[in-house]
This record gives sequence, structure tokens and C-alpha cells, in this order.
Amino acid sequence: MELLDLLKALILGFVEGMTEFAPVSSTGHLIIVDDMWLRTSEFLGKYSANTFKIVIQLGSIFAVIVVFWKRLLSLVGLYKIKDSTPGSQLKLLHVLTGLIPAAVLGVLFEDYIDTYLFSVETVLVGLVIGAILMIIADKFGQKVPKTQSLDQITYKQAFAVGLVQCFSLWPGFSRSGATISGGVLFGMNHRTAADFTFIMAVPIMFGASFLSLLKNWEYVEPDHLSFYIVGFISAFLFALISIKFFLKLIGRVKLTPFAIYRLVLAAVLFVILVM
Repeated sequence: MELLDLLKALILGFVEGMTEFAPVSSTGHLIIVDDMWLRTSEFLGKYSANTFKIVIQLGSIFAVIVVFWKRLLSLVGLYKIKDSTPGSQLKLLHVLTGLIPAAVLGVLFEDYIDTYLFSVETVLVGLVIGAILMIIADKFGQKVPKTQSLDQITYKQAFAVGLVQCFSLWPGFSRSGATISGGVLFGMNHRTAADFTFIMAVPIMFGASFLSLLKNWEYVEPDHLSFYIVGFISAFLFALISIKFFLKLIGRVKLTPFAIYRLVLAAVLFVILVM
């Protein structure tokens, strides 16, 4: 791999890490940056380039594990959350309840999504509709949310968030944008909805990435390993920064500023596409 190629891996890792957990759609940004600018498929090949995107997504997932390791261990009974009320702590079943809808639809429509929905045009649509949902969540969410912490989340809320998460199967919609919006609309404050979003991300993203990696393993070539490694490390480090910054920010600015950014980006893309 040449130095310029490794720089492209670093850039894509940066894009993945900084956007995976912000409600702006990491998939959408990767499609935009790669398809319209870096074009890694031209030197990696289509399938190896797709595998690379899976690898850097795993980097972002490991960043979540580092940030939320105590809460994740508590889900399987290996750590006690000190501030939680006995009998009301967030459980693994809450997370699984939230994962069921999108997991089922993802398995059923995986091939269709991969074949027909990964394009700049579909991302543009996802950016706009996702932005509208986020604005609706900010406007119509409870002024004083009943659910102020993870340990107050009910199974009904978890399932409702899971249903809204299904929208994120459309590239450009944003998984975190969908789930945070769903959480706010169903009675959570923004920080709690964001925390629940990140925790749900670990099993669903790790599972999806692992299965995709197994499916595409034959396309991994030894000459591409340095490209994968640079992208993975870049995504991991920038995701660490992004997660910590976003969690401090979301309670203050809420979702509307991110929605405005999405609409501006969609407008720019539209102009580029029609020129």
C-alpha cells in the first residue's frame, strides 16, 4: 500500500469514527466521501472496499465498549451499577427487546438493501426524512421527560425505540438519529436516549459486522491488511473522541442542530447531483 492509499484509510476511519454515533448517518457520509471522492473500490476492488467499511465499523464498536464497559458488564451480571435502584436496573432483556424489530427486518431485507439502497441518491432521501423525524422529536417530545436515566427505561419504551430504529436500515437515515428520536418521543430525555442508543449499538453492530465480515472474508487480500489496520485504528480513536463529545453536547443542543446540518448536506448533494 502506498502512503496516499493509507491516508485514504485514515480519512475514512475519521469519517466513520466521527459520524457513527452522531445522528448524521455514518453510512451516508462514507458513501458520499468514498463514492464521490476517494473511490477506494478502484484500487481495492468493490468487495474488498465493502469489507473495509465493515472493519472500520468494528473499530467504532470497540470504542463504545471502552466508554460503556461498566454498563455493558452490568447487563450480564458482572458489574453492579452503584446508583441504580434495586430491581429497576437496565437489563439485557431491555436491550434485546429494542433490537428485535430491526434485527428481523435486517435479516429479511439485507440483500435488497445492499443491492439497491447504497447510493448517493438514497442517502439524500434518508438525510432529509431523518432530519424531519429529529425535528419532530424535539418539538413534540415531553417537556419534562419521565425517564431521566437508563435504569428507568421500560420494556415498552425499549420496544418502541426498536421499532423506530427500523427506519435506519435505509442508508442515510442514521441509526442513532432514529433511536434517539424514538427515545425522546416515547418519554426519555435526550441523554438517556443517547446512552441507550450506544448500548444497543454494541450487539446489533457487532453481530451485523461479524456476519458481514465472515460473508466477505474471501475478498480480504494480504496486500490490503495495512489499509484495514489503519482504518480500524483511526475509526476507534476518533469514535472515542466523538462519543465523549456527543454525550456532553446532546443534553444541551438536542437534535435540531444536527437535523439542520443534515438538511444543508442534502441540499449540497442535490445541487451536485443535478449539475
